[in-house]
Amino acid sequence: MNTDTLPEKDIYLPMPAVVEHSEPLTELDRMFLIRLTNGKPLGHMPGQFVSVTVPGIGEAPISLCTAPDERDTFQLVVRKVGRVTAALHDLPPGSSIGIRGPYGNHFPVDSALLGKDLVIIVGGIGLVPVRSAIQYILQRRADYGAITILYGARTPGDRIFLDEIEQWKNYEGVTYQETVDRGDEGWTGNVGVITTLMPGVPVHPEKSRIIICGPPIMYKFVITGLEARGIPLEHIYVSLERRMRCGIGKCGHCQINRLYACTDGPVFNFADLTDMREAI
Repeated sequence: MNTDTLPEKDIYLPMPAVVEHSEPLTELDRMFLIRLTNGKPLGHMPGQFVSVTVPGIGEAPISLCTAPDERDTFQLVVRKVGRVTAALHDLPPGSSIGIRGPYGNHFPVDSALLGKDLVIIVGGIGLVPVRSAIQYILQRRADYGAITILYGARTPGDRIFLDEIEQWKNYEGVTYQETVDRGDEGWTGNVGVITTLMPGVPVHPEKSRIIICGPPIMYKFVITGLEARGIPLEHIYVSLERRMRCGIGKCGHCQINRLYACTDGPVFNFADLTDMREAI
């Protein structure tokens, strides 16, 4: 089939793609390098997602974890949690898959975050979609103020992107802190939930902008802590990427009261969610 004759970015028709490479990150998480067979870049922005089709099995929404560029490859991290994701984990290099997307909106790295001090608070697999934003920001380091990254994981073995995190620490004006819920014999770092890192983080109600992504329980306590320090809700951006299915607002699976996470999000300004805080 000549893919050049297909409609570009058709919302229903997957684009042919190939698994170039994959590698394990944790016992459940695997990172994939994907190449579109049409030779074109995906054209995404940080925070967006795609729907991945495994032929004969089904499809699943997966967050993009690399910053946009002009290459015809991009990376995904897939957690093994169901039939489709298990099938993805079993695919060898060279396997054919389908890609729909990119879908949703993105972190405002090209608008509202420019020139601001950034505090990035992520828990667990929430680092996956935020990694694309961090890469984008660090590639354009002069366009932003001070950057603080807080990362929390369940255990030391659940931490991901460790080599890349070491590189982040070396950027001028970047502060990185991490914690785990439960340490082990070899762990010498912080132990505790991610909010235990927040009191020492400098935040300014006017200059600071916050990015948050992680498990649902994390949002409540992190945002409450930020409010106590005077951060306006309109300066807080959250990703609700975990609630996807069809990606185009048809199935209703990701509906949160009046909003669809796949089309109205997955990135939201928290000021737009104040009437449904308990539903998040």
